[in-house]
Amino acid sequence: MKDFFTLDDFNLEDKKVLLRVDINSPIDPTTGNILDDTRMKAHLSTLRDLKGTKLIILAHQSRPGKNDFTTMEKHAQRLSLLLGTKIKYVDSLYGSGAMKAVKKMKKGDALLLENTRFFSEEIALKNADIKKMGKSHIVQKLGSIADYFVIDCFAAAHRAQPSIIGFSEVCPTLAGRLMERELRMLNRAIREGKRPRMGIFGGIKVDDSIEVIGHLLHKDSLDKVITTGGVASIFLQGAGIEIGTPTVDFLKKELEGYDKLVEDAKVILKESGDKVEIPIDLACNDKGKRRNVKVNELPTDLQIFDLGLDTIVKYSTEIAKAKTIILNGPSGVFENEEFSLGTIEICKAVANADAFKVVGGGHTVAAFERYELSKKVDHLSTGGGSLINFLSGKELPAIVALKNSKARYESGGYDKH
Repeated sequence: MKDFFTLDDFNLEDKKVLLRVDINSPIDPTTGNILDDTRMKAHLSTLRDLKGTKLIILAHQSRPGKNDFTTMEKHAQRLSLLLGTKIKYVDSLYGSGAMKAVKKMKKGDALLLENTRFFSEEIALKNADIKKMGKSHIVQKLGSIADYFVIDCFAAAHRAQPSIIGFSEVCPTLAGRLMERELRMLNRAIREGKRPRMGIFGGIKVDDSIEVIGHLLHKDSLDKVITTGGVASIFLQGAGIEIGTPTVDFLKKELEGYDKLVEDAKVILKESGDKVEIPIDLACNDKGKRRNVKVNELPTDLQIFDLGLDTIVKYSTEIAKAKTIILNGPSGVFENEEFSLGTIEICKAVANADAFKVVGGGHTVAAFERYELSKKVDHLSTGGGSLINFLSGKELPAIVALKNSKARYESGGYDKH
């Protein structure tokens, strides 16, 4: 039995439904055109299932000070195109323009209100007490005319802001289809997935990955961890292998608390070393060309840019044995074709494995799309920070709000419903 409500738990026909999505998209700052609509497509199943309601959509785009901090007008146009149904843009959030538009709604109408981050409460009340968020103008105004609140923004589920969790104070709160699928698939991977379970962690967000690796190994959720990218470089250092000044200098510049990360990797290797795979060779950048360097030849005065050929073969063989796989982070500087081999081959090995496969992280998902491997994966997660927080065992504010709302509803806690 689920500990939160979904769209299946209520008859939403003709009801006023507030829906919080995450359609924050890459935008060309010169034209204002949306460059990628992947996140919008991820919400289509929720939007279709709410077509018989009076639907009021809340979303954000970027944040103050950024070049792509703009209105939701183009988002409404693109969503309308994708859905095949008109979604009207309203250049107001809870002012008179928005309230008038909501009052005129008929069954089947859909509105996209203005960028929630245009309004100071959304920023000022970030991480505030939820009761305080519930008393904010946005929640009081829109919550007073809404019957239900649907959270579908898994990618922002780790953020505590009024438009994401505040409405759970005043309305029964439900998970949308995207949120429901994310939670089902991620729980399946780390709690119910067939063994052996494998985690593959790469990229440059090493602090996040080390936290996740430590947590999942401690909980016995993973049987094997494969390290690639910047994560592998830190684990090599943790194993007492000097990798060379250029790579260390780069990592120190990119990563806060570099020395602590090396120490954390050392502790993980000491406690679970037999479960953690580190590279046996690497590809370094020699004036733009790929040069293979064996680990026993380190340190090197060339910067590490990718996995070496022997490591790719070894890792691919290991991946083929797994029955559940979580992949987060690319294996090297795959944007540079000369150093894309590790990422391509690891992605292919995952795609071809006879396993339940979850892939997360913006760059990793982009790689699967680029190499046309997405259809061979069970779940492409929309989450970045929220995915990492979930995997490292942290409570996500949006999920807490969903669970609390169900408990509150069942104890008769929402007066008007």
